[in-house]
Amino acid sequence: MHTARMPGSRLTEQDRRRIAAWLTEGLGCAEIARRLGRPTSTISREVARNSGPGGYRADHAQQSTERRSRRRPPGSPPRAPAARNTHGRNAEAVRSYAEGFAALMVEIGLPRMAGRVLAQLITTDSGALTSADLVRQLQVSPASVSKAIAYLEGLDVVRRERDPRRRREWYVIGDDVWRRAWTASARKNIMWADTARRGVRIFGATTPAGARLDEMARFFARLSVNMTGGPGQAAISDVLTVLAALLHAGEPLTVEQLAVALGWHPDRVTGSLRDAERYPDIGGPVMLQTLESGAYTVTARRHRLTAAQREALNRHRQRRSP
Repeated sequence: MHTARMPGSRLTEQDRRRIAAWLTEGLGCAEIARRLGRPTSTISREVARNSGPGGYRADHAQQSTERRSRRRPPGSPPRAPAARNTHGRNAEAVRSYAEGFAALMVEIGLPRMAGRVLAQLITTDSGALTSADLVRQLQVSPASVSKAIAYLEGLDVVRRERDPRRRREWYVIGDDVWRRAWTASARKNIMWADTARRGVRIFGATTPAGARLDEMARFFARLSVNMTGGPGQAAISDVLTVLAALLHAGEPLTVEQLAVALGWHPDRVTGSLRDAERYPDIGGPVMLQTLESGAYTVTARRHRLTAAQREALNRHRQRRSP
């Protein structure tokens, strides 16, 4: 069993010995990369750079790499110094954990550099680092750090704080980072649901595309409720009152007509209609429908009845019609 490593970490002496042994066995760079959990390009460059007349030798490759690291070109970032071990921690264990944490972030969809930056901030006791700190620790360019920070800011997990006395900027990850990330994720679920509902109005709930979008809207609405708890009891009561009013009227009504009938301010009616759309499960078997005229009505939720049941009910209604 071969354990995948973080793509950005360096090849170790043990890695190079394994490469040499597997090359001797006749394995190609792609298979060696798979076994080491590395990109194929990393292995092919390593072999091409360090192969001599006698082929690839691990000891020579390690020595060459060490010589190159001591000859840094002018202007390149310095090697990251060992972290100060102020809590009696094993420095290698800390570094390995940070790499593993970053790899997990990449696995769940974070860009690689954003994952590495986030891992550094989380595993720093202060929870705050400057751009220079990150450049030094990760041995990357300031532009890479800036791009990663901008991405993490968009997720609301990192914020910037300025130190006017020293004229520098800190990137900070607070103790409430996961609550803020959770809230941001819930907001995105609401946006997905709202977008899908607009599609339902455009395509029509009875069409295949509209039905697909309706299922999407209900999925993200339920997900949002599970994450946030949904609207409070007062808001739920208002939604049920508006649905009952539309059901009782038996015809479409506008916001203004509902406001007059219920004795509510139009903003309260608008908020209730919005909640009825966002959280369709509140209405049980009845759901809100927006007409092209801008008026509102109620209809049975399609997923509560099968196609055969709907057809049978339609035939029954037609027989009763004069």
